[in-house]
Amino acid sequence: MSTAEPPIEAVAAVTERLAVLLAAGVSPHAAWRYLAEEAAEAGQGRGAAGEPHPGHVGTRAHRATRLSARLRARFGARSASEAERMTALTTTVVRAAARAGAQGRSIPEAIRAAVAGKGVNGAARSAGDEPATPPGRTGRELRSERAWLALAAAWFVAGEAGAPLAATLRELAAAFREQAQLERDLAVALAGPRSTARLVGAMPVIAVLFGALLGFDTVHTLFFTLPGLACLGLGTLLVWAAGRWSASLVRRASRGKGGLGLTVELAAIAMTGGMAAERARALAAGAAERYLPAAGGVELEVVDAVLALSRRAGVPAGELLRSEARQARLRERSAGQQRAARLGVSLMIPLGLCVLPAFMLLGVLPLLLSVLSSTLRLF
Repeated sequence: MSTAEPPIEAVAAVTERLAVLLAAGVSPHAAWRYLAEEAAEAGQGRGAAGEPHPGHVGTRAHRATRLSARLRARFGARSASEAERMTALTTTVVRAAARAGAQGRSIPEAIRAAVAGKGVNGAARSAGDEPATPPGRTGRELRSERAWLALAAAWFVAGEAGAPLAATLRELAAAFREQAQLERDLAVALAGPRSTARLVGAMPVIAVLFGALLGFDTVHTLFFTLPGLACLGLGTLLVWAAGRWSASLVRRASRGKGGLGLTVELAAIAMTGGMAAERARALAAGAAERYLPAAGGVELEVVDAVLALSRRAGVPAGELLRSEARQARLRERSAGQQRAARLGVSLMIPLGLCVLPAFMLLGVLPLLLSVLSSTLRLF
């Protein structure tokens, strides 16, 4: 996980390439077309150059397995379907934006529609829907979707405000890369607690095997005696509860809001275009409501506070807004690191209340019962 590429990194790469192409004088629709052609060539390369000759591999299923393994390694996905959804979303968004640019339609709306169409296993949904526990999606995928929607919102605001699009996209790419680095840092910080949870969960099973290796009939005691069956049932229940409890703690620690500061960033983009403060605020609020409804009204309060400070001090609000957006991302990174640090302590609770009693029930008590049984038979 620490070396895997977070899905939001793909959004940052597309955004930065767009910024470079636009800064070089390429028109927006041509820039998206070039990226769509690159995505098509990459897809063909995976099927042709990326795979060995069919005569050397075997079946199509085997080649698909190898491709899925590479996708999982690239994105750190926990399943082949998650990796395929991440890759499919990037390709779909780029192609949709390229088609919209060629036809003279709205590129932000095309991105929004593409994300809406691929959000839940390819099923159509509204871009504003943010279910608490979306079926078939992970938090990493949700953050990737929000990043695409943030790109659409920034493109819309820059177009409406007349802000320089290339510079806007460079700033946005930097924000995405900060979010990707946060995911990497959090994955590294959680690696130790995750490993501890897995090792601790295996302790009761190790105890049973250790007793058998010492020559005691712990397996027979567990499965073929009434006291052993009682220990087995209660111990298994405790191991199951510890696993669910530990997994819940890890999920809670790895869960982040994601996309903090984006509404503030939109207001900064509007100010860069020369808009008046109130108009910039209204444009950012409208774009956030349409493309980033999960951002909520808290960030708009931050925008209002920054604009008020700008008026009192008589300084431009653009840099103040960008600084506030960077601070929001730094606070998010700090909060993620604190959650990871607390996790190491929190995991001791299921260890003490569930795993250690299960260790006694599955490892120590069957060993004692086996010793007592063999001793009574001797006398």
